[in-house]
Amino acid sequence: MTRMRAVDAAVLVLEKEGLTTAFGVPGAAINPLYSAMKKQGGIRHILARHVEGASHMAEGFTRAKAGNIGLCIGTSGPAGTDMITGLYSAIADSIPILCITGQAPRAKLDKEDFQAVDIAAIAAPVTKWAVTVMEPYLVPMALQKACHLMRSSRPGPVLVDLPVDVQLAEIDFDIETYEPLPAFKPAATRQQIERALEMAQTAERPVIVAGGGIINADASDLLVAFAEITGIPVIPTLMGWGTIPDDHDLMAGMCGLQTSHRYGNANFLESDFVLGIGNRWANRHTGSIETYTKGRTFVHVDIEPTQIGRVFAPDYGIVSDAGAALETFVEVARERAAAGNLKDRSDWAASCLARKRTLQRKTHFDQMPLKPQRIYEEMNEAFGRDTCYVTSIGLSQIAGAQFLRVYKPRNWINCGQAGPLGWTLPAALGVRAADPERDVVALSGDYDFQFLIEELAVGAQHKLPYLHVVVNNAYLGLIRQAQRNFEMDFEVSLAFDNINGRAEDEATAAYGVDHVAVAEGLGCKALRVRSPNEFQEAFARAKALMAEHRVPVVIEFMLERVTNIAMGTEIDAIKEFEDTLDLPAEDTQAEAGKMLEPAE
Repeated sequence: MTRMRAVDAAVLVLEKEGLTTAFGVPGAAINPLYSAMKKQGGIRHILARHVEGASHMAEGFTRAKAGNIGLCIGTSGPAGTDMITGLYSAIADSIPILCITGQAPRAKLDKEDFQAVDIAAIAAPVTKWAVTVMEPYLVPMALQKACHLMRSSRPGPVLVDLPVDVQLAEIDFDIETYEPLPAFKPAATRQQIERALEMAQTAERPVIVAGGGIINADASDLLVAFAEITGIPVIPTLMGWGTIPDDHDLMAGMCGLQTSHRYGNANFLESDFVLGIGNRWANRHTGSIETYTKGRTFVHVDIEPTQIGRVFAPDYGIVSDAGAALETFVEVARERAAAGNLKDRSDWAASCLARKRTLQRKTHFDQMPLKPQRIYEEMNEAFGRDTCYVTSIGLSQIAGAQFLRVYKPRNWINCGQAGPLGWTLPAALGVRAADPERDVVALSGDYDFQFLIEELAVGAQHKLPYLHVVVNNAYLGLIRQAQRNFEMDFEVSLAFDNINGRAEDEATAAYGVDHVAVAEGLGCKALRVRSPNEFQEAFARAKALMAEHRVPVVIEFMLERVTNIAMGTEIDAIKEFEDTLDLPAEDTQAEAGKMLEPAE
């Protein structure tokens, strides 16, 4: 046993649990923990400019690599409340992050002391566990429990709140014999997997809906193997995009109301059996349950028992970690294939592939101001198969999901359920901190970019280079498009005449915020693109600037003010806009069942 401060034991535990990088903002009530981090030296710290930004950096760090746990640190009071959006985003997408806050001394907790707030009670609805540790010896034990809970069953975030006097108190602790608690992951039985495959055998047009749980389980290779053995096409969810490469013949497209492919919706609507693995039937994926489930049999595999039947009751449910389930799915499928007991799915897979080849949206537009579709076309040309895209919410994200190409797991990093504006920039910094060699490209609309734009300075200070694509139409584009249902365009324009006049021309200055000037003022590099002829040169220049200066590089694309992006209220009633549509052959056009509406 060694006598030490509780915070010294805390940092030793964090290191033993494998946490390597912290994102945070120091303050009086958390300075003892910072002193222990400085003393031990085993945890890298990246100073954020806003604690919400730090929480999203921790998310990006976790999402970037299997096994990562992002750590977010802040002082008492507003630092904890600033973390709430990050905690909400993390729990919504099953992302483990550890948030540690300082707190007023125990004797002051009920006396309205400066920056004393019951952060554990505030954070409880958006965490797996939130606790204020009231006894010094419990500090290392609480962190051990936190790490165990974060990794077990459905992953998620935890908040540990440490009163300053608890941090400073001395305890006896033996780090030499400390061991992390093994995470608990439920596993499907062979009998359950056999039952699911028997149900699939009775179907004519089965699909696999591949969710983010497969990526959390690091089981994408098993998914692809299972799909190839059985010949069953795969429809990834937004959080599962990358589990199967976009150019794989069995990748049948994403289904949904917004972040979907035309062929993905068409293929799903033709299916009669759905095997969901590690997914949660999100409403932007399903639309109405009546339309989504009509005429289909469902098997649902999920790590969380209460997730099965939460949105609708499947015909059969299996509680299991996605990786454990897929290991047995592959094993049983191989045995059946060797015995000749798997149905031939080649005709069904071929029909899905035919829809994939014909039901495409138009991307090649040459006009100015730029159309966003052309930008995603050029991004597909400019960036390789290993590129990791990071984005959050809005028309930029929706169009990105419709037009970009993703080939590997963890190469589409997106806050799926919570969708907080401003998430993209700090999350991209977290991804870069997790992997210094990765090609990271962030995608934002102008409003998302402005929300936490100050975090660019973090990238400059800590040499975290990545490329940030900003598509600027000076609008809250998604809300503007939604307001069409109310026949209004109200308080959604971001345009104003910038009196500083630093932009190249009056038209650009009229868009308002000069993102190039702001980015450069924060220590980064930035380019502005207004013509289709500038695309590839701009991408090449940006890559060169990143390599030379090792800072974030912003490329701002000046869009036409109004472009409507395909979406709808049902998966069989997506509104396609004439100026964004490549019309397929008559037979596939009828099959798609789409409504055309004139573009504004």
